[in-house]
Amino acid sequence: MSVYAFGSAAFGVVFLSRFYCILSRCLGALLVAASLFLIVSPACADQTVLAADGSQVDCAASAKDLTRISLVEDEFASVSKISTGNPQDDFSVVNEPVRGDIYLSVPEGFGRHALSFFATSKRGYVYKIVCRIAGDGAVQVFISNPAIAKDKADQNVGPQVAAATVNPQEAAVELVQAMYSNSVVAGYEMRQRALRPVYVGPLKVQMIAEYRGSDLTGRVLRIENRGPAPVTLTEATVAPASALAVSIAEPKLEPGRVTTAYLVSQIGRQ
Repeated sequence: MSVYAFGSAAFGVVFLSRFYCILSRCLGALLVAASLFLIVSPACADQTVLAADGSQVDCAASAKDLTRISLVEDEFASVSKISTGNPQDDFSVVNEPVRGDIYLSVPEGFGRHALSFFATSKRGYVYKIVCRIAGDGAVQVFISNPAIAKDKADQNVGPQVAAATVNPQEAAVELVQAMYSNSVVAGYEMRQRALRPVYVGPLKVQMIAEYRGSDLTGRVLRIENRGPAPVTLTEATVAPASALAVSIAEPKLEPGRVTTAYLVSQIGRQ
């Protein structure tokens, strides 16, 4: 972003120097104003980045909350980082195994302006991820690799799930299976977003994705056990009685562990 900001400012100064042309001066003023906006504007909570294999992904990470990094049509398989040995300079990278997302967090008083590490996806792509530390709220970063879309278009295949089913219960089960595999679902709008977490006893529950169709709504929940003892999750723990289908990746959750739950409800009965 800083490259665009300084570039815009440089061109703006050039146009402003043409004092004999009113149009050039107006254009220069607009470019300088745009550069100032880029410099001072805060990092957006949701970021979408295009990246190729082996390229660097520039993003912003939260200074006090979780940063979620998700691959579009792919999953992270492993991450590689160096430990400094200094707790104030080390950051945490957790590779969530069910959806293949990465969750970053930095300690209070983190001494660096940015963090960096390498990540490999299940499709075999490698990314160098560099995140500057900015803002206190939760952050989401979505990385899209154009090569994946091209491969899918060439092969004319993709994980598609039929949305039209006579029996709502069967449709709910199919939607749960699609959410578990992170598939594209025909007839549903999929929105990846992280809402503010809520606490149910020792459990920290946060919705991270939503599938919305004409009759059904599917939600993906991230559940973390913040208590000192193991917790056994049941359908009643994570879903209302009106839910048509519920699936929990790891029902027995040890202290400090994270799992994912998938629940489907009929619209109007949530």
